[in-house]
Amino acid sequence: MQYTRRKTDIRDPDRHLAFSLEPVINGLGMSLVELNVFHSRRGGVQIKAVVYKDGIIGTEDCSRVHKSIMPRLELSFPGQDIHLEVSSTGIDRLIKEGREFLHYIGRSIRCYRTDISDWTEGELLSVDEEKIVLRVEDEEMALLYNIIAKARLNAASGVGG
Repeated sequence: MQYTRRKTDIRDPDRHLAFSLEPVINGLGMSLVELNVFHSRRGGVQIKAVVYKDGIIGTEDCSRVHKSIMPRLELSFPGQDIHLEVSSTGIDRLIKEGREFLHYIGRSIRCYRTDISDWTEGELLSVDEEKIVLRVEDEEMALLYNIIAKARLNAASGVGG
């Protein structure tokens, strides 16, 4: 898993769209974790947004995000049929990019490590460009991104996503 900085390059239209939606979603007390845009051959656009907040995200939260970002999407894709799906991260989300770790500080996560061919579980304490730091059995453990093969939110941590 490689840590990647969030790009805000306006030449990348999907990244620019995500960047423009983040303040709206943040204003609702949530954060945008993932945004995927698919263009159909018929001229429509399908957009999947994954949002996160501390605590449980319900259908009302997803509905508020949907209603809040739809006007910006309509401006971004004028005259196109837009299908927007908003969902939460889920309680055991597979963490797809290194930048996602920032959203889960304070949460319990599991990382499959290539150096020991096993899982390490702990509370995520901090994140930087090279590593994450977990609290594992009352000790801090730094894991470099290049030894993390896969990472998940820990469903057993008791906090829904």
